[in-house]
Amino acid sequence: MTKAELIAKMAQDAQITKAAAAAALNSFMDGVSKAMKKKEGRVTLVGFGTFSKSRRKARNGRNPQTGEPIKIKAANVVKFRPGKKLKETV
Repeated sequence: MTKAELIAKMAQDAQITKAAAAAALNSFMDGVSKAMKKKEGRVTLVGFGTFSKSRRKARNGRNPQTGEPIKIKAANVVKFRPGKKLKETV
């Protein structure tokens, strides 16, 4: 499902315009993004799942084309753990 398809589905289900649905979806995405920037970045949607921020340590890797060893920098990553209701649906 694409963002446009999701907006159309939200508009139909909530009986609102596509513009209002797009504004709501963009607001949700901005809220999650801002929460992930915080030190204890976490967003929990009961029944759906939890977005959380995690730190990936620096590590050594290999360039697959040349086999040359390279250093991979440490990075923050976002993880998603599905909730019970979402797991049962899938």
